[in-house]
Amino acid sequence: MAEQLTDQDWAVWDAFYAMRRRLDRALELQLHENSGVSAPEYEILVGLGRVSDRRLRVRDIAEQIGWEKSRVSHQVTRMEKRGLVRRTDCDLDARGTWVELTPAGRRAMLESSRGHNEAIKRYFVDALGDQAPALHDFSLRVLDAIRNDGRGARAEPPETPEA
Repeated sequence: MAEQLTDQDWAVWDAFYAMRRRLDRALELQLHENSGVSAPEYEILVGLGRVSDRRLRVRDIAEQIGWEKSRVSHQVTRMEKRGLVRRTDCDLDARGTWVELTPAGRRAMLESSRGHNEAIKRYFVDALGDQAPALHDFSLRVLDAIRNDGRGARAEPPETPEA
């Protein structure tokens, strides 16, 4: 039988959960209000923007951001309609397609990144202060616990920046 959580455990969890949800929502609102880009669109745009040829296969995007391939495919279809990405034939696999960042998608990514980075700094980095290394270590421990349990093994944590 699992151990019961204490009142203190619940208080810590409730504060963390509320913070995470409200932070996600504040960042989503900032993206939408300042650049008209949704959080899911932003994740895909940034993923494409990080690779040298600005293109990835749906399965690679799914692996990178921890989504199911079908969810990525539906999101890409919506983004195609907005002109942010385009699909092209994959020369490596006749069944596969590339998802490519369009010039409009690159502009949207760059425009949204400025405000998004400022919001992350204001809401998160500045609030953390000198506690950032402790949160980084904690986050890696939680990700390891999830990975070791066989859940959520798709998305790898970002590499630690060099100090």
